Amino acid sequence: MPTYEHLRKEDPEIFAALTGEMRRQQDGVELIASENYISAAVMETMASVFNNKYSEGYPGRRYYGGQEFTDQAETLAIERAKTLFDAGHANVQPHAGAPANIAVYFALLEPGDTVMSMDLSHGGHLSHGHPVTYMTKIFRFVRYKMKDPETGAIDYDAMRTVARQEKPKILLAGFSSYPRELDYAAMKAIADEVGAITMADMAHIAGLIAGKALRNPFADGFDVITTTTHKTLRGPRGGMILTRTPEIGQKIDKAVFPGFQGGPIMQMVAAKAVAFGEALQPEFRVYAQQVIRNASFLAAFLMRNGVKLVTNGTDNHLLIIDCIRSWNLSGGAVERVLDQVNITTNKNMIPDDPRKPMDPSGLRIGAPAVTTRGMREPEMEILGTFMLRAIEHRGDPATLRDVREEVTAFCRKFPVPGAQA
Repeated sequence: MPTYEHLRKEDPEIFAALTGEMRRQQDGVELIASENYISAAVMETMASVFNNKYSEGYPGRRYYGGQEFTDQAETLAIERAKTLFDAGHANVQPHAGAPANIAVYFALLEPGDTVMSMDLSHGGHLSHGHPVTYMTKIFRFVRYKMKDPETGAIDYDAMRTVARQEKPKILLAGFSSYPRELDYAAMKAIADEVGAITMADMAHIAGLIAGKALRNPFADGFDVITTTTHKTLRGPRGGMILTRTPEIGQKIDKAVFPGFQGGPIMQMVAAKAVAFGEALQPEFRVYAQQVIRNASFLAAFLMRNGVKLVTNGTDNHLLIIDCIRSWNLSGGAVERVLDQVNITTNKNMIPDDPRKPMDPSGLRIGAPAVTTRGMREPEMEILGTFMLRAIEHRGDPATLRDVREEVTAFCRKFPVPGAQA
């Protein structure tokens, strides 16, 4: 791993922050569902000389000279992404997931067009048209929800009724805090009925789809898929847009560049290629399956111990805890308790949450990062026990100190890629 000797000499303050973060990651449990660890190979590529090169345009069609090796790297990323997700076209240049979504809107919509997406409190994402975002000043967004938060079932009949009334141009499947799998075939049928384009934001579950552990929306005829390249995919922070046909892909390419972004971040594009290559290996499928097994096991353990989960379980990598019903605490309060014992989580809204987003009723946890460290079902029970002890004894500093020390000792048995201080 890097020694950071040059950073140590040139900027000791940033070096101290970096080494502090290394220790935090190694000595703590990462249960934030959207976080993961990259391999040493991906990390090396991110800190490479590709950072020095401007590459506006696309392979073979650049605005600058000297593109022999950048074209090679981006072409590898594109071809590996297409293979990984059975796509007809891939754009690997988006800087993040939200810009990828925005580029699709710009490519396929006119101002004032309607998008139908999941309600934020029921699991949707800000970039799917939350009122605080600028996209709502350009496009109309209408919502669908779960009909029963006890099971997670989506009300597809209500979705069809709203779609017939609102005539969305895009029907968007995707989420950031929904623990079940969507019925892409049902959504595709509704979209076809009203003439809508189908778009799936798989940012959270891309690795699980790539690893054949969850269904690929393209298998049910979806037109466009957007994703981040980190999270379950274990790549660098960035975004990607996949299309079923090259025809839609051409519109996407124009929207990304020059329509929305400038030059690609070439070291990140190259690192995406490395991560996609890793995800094509047989062991990645083993990883994806284990993520789901770990999440399901942890969910069952918590429920057996009286914890209330939204949808009463999970089909994917994440769980949503109703902290009010479990402990009469807000999600923010539980997050702060777990922070004290080196267990990192994030507060999260529950369906139709009456509380404010900065102090909601729920807590979101997930299994991708701990699975990357090699933890399996027995470790999920240990982690669940740590969580319950800390919450139950939240007013006892001595117990919290003991749990923190136990968490640290436990974590050191499972090294973090790239986080050795």
